[in-house]
Amino acid sequence: MTIEVGQRLPTGKLTECIEFDPENGCPVNPQPQDVAELTKGKKVVIFGVPGAFTPLCSAQHLPGYVQFADQIKAKGTDEIWCLSVNDAFVMAAWGKQNEAAGKVRMMADGSAVYTKALGLDRDLTGGGMGVRCFRFAMIVEDGIVTYLGVEGSGEFGVSKAETILENL
Repeated sequence: MTIEVGQRLPTGKLTECIEFDPENGCPVNPQPQDVAELTKGKKVVIFGVPGAFTPLCSAQHLPGYVQFADQIKAKGTDEIWCLSVNDAFVMAAWGKQNEAAGKVRMMADGSAVYTKALGLDRDLTGGGMGVRCFRFAMIVEDGIVTYLGVEGSGEFGVSKAETILENL
């Protein structure tokens, strides 16, 4: 069942990697992050993408949130998270390439466990991508979903940064 507006986020963990090896620039030391603890008492925008380094995600989705991060935070948002079914190393490298540090937290759900708990998983095995998440965005206040926009295949509207700005 897909999470809905008015519901509390499921308990679970995501993984974040914010450190980089000074010699080779590779991400190191991924850390588990407890979703309930991180959203407690905060307003958080979470947007999900089918995959790091994929065309629409790289050209528009993540860059839009990086570009509009200050405006989104000016409307009372404490944090912005990018969620994808990729490992923490890939998410960290993608965030670094897009200059997301300090703007968007790059949260990995490598085995799609949290994505499945949200009910936002989709099977893209036929296209060689395995289980991924739908493209989506949500506004979460103290762990409760107050806005949810889930895109259909090939769509990009209800989950983009500009739409979130309008709904804050």
